[in-house]
Amino acid sequence: MSQAIYELVNELPTTNVTTAVLKALDFIVPGEWQNITNFEEMVRQVTGETDEEMIQQIGDRAVWLFNDKSQGYQNALWLYQTVDKADYGLGAAALANKVANKIKLLSFIDRITPNDEKAQAIDLAIKLVVEVVAFCQVNGLPGDSIGDFVKALQEYEGDALMRMGALVCIDGIIPFGADFILKVESTLNNLSAGELSDNSTFSKVDRLIPGEDSAGKLEFIGRSFDATKDWMSGFVAKHNLTQNKLMGNLHNFVDFSENQLDYVAAFLDMSTNYFEHTGIQSIGKSLISRAMFEV
Repeated sequence: MSQAIYELVNELPTTNVTTAVLKALDFIVPGEWQNITNFEEMVRQVTGETDEEMIQQIGDRAVWLFNDKSQGYQNALWLYQTVDKADYGLGAAALANKVANKIKLLSFIDRITPNDEKAQAIDLAIKLVVEVVAFCQVNGLPGDSIGDFVKALQEYEGDALMRMGALVCIDGIIPFGADFILKVESTLNNLSAGELSDNSTFSKVDRLIPGEDSAGKLEFIGRSFDATKDWMSGFVAKHNLTQNKLMGNLHNFVDFSENQLDYVAAFLDMSTNYFEHTGIQSIGKSLISRAMFEV
């Protein structure tokens, strides 16, 4: 990893398409996500420290832990970055100057094709598995510790909760509706190991997904989805999430007509990197929390 964790945090954008989308989804987890883009500020917030020398020591220790390749932090970051880049077709820079005003989706239609339903379902499942494996990497657990992840998921907050909420909304409800779990489950149940191997997103992250071969990795993906579907369905029910409600909030920053809904999921995939953005923030906070107790 060529960059230090403080550089990664400090270089996070304060305003772009990703942050606009996350702010539009804030109503699902009100106040949980703050877009911290300064590492020193992050140290102060996580630790409550005001002593400058202690803040420096904690920050230095966090940087050291991140740079230690025997830890799993760099692997977790790589997963978050890679799964986002796999479907990051439109550069954020090309859209950044349009965030201040509503983005007219119509102007991007000629550069977007609707996501294939099967590919979209696989994409959601792989992103979920990336969250499972990244959690295990950060916490020093075996990569297949699904049970530990499910327990921790009940206590998710802040950036991590925003990321999972965005996954449910952006990759689940928007393309499939509130019954997305049934559709993704059906896709996984009818998916062959060969079809999984041919998926471009899977091929980029498969080296860290548990399983001896594609069949084993597919089985792990299926078990991960099955173990977390109750949490996802409960999240949808708790917040009374519907496609119309999400679209209504997104209308605050992106214009689209009813006959363009098939394009919205593809547009969000191609113009946001919410896994990487919130992932860097989660990893930074995890490092700081650990460093605080080690200094």
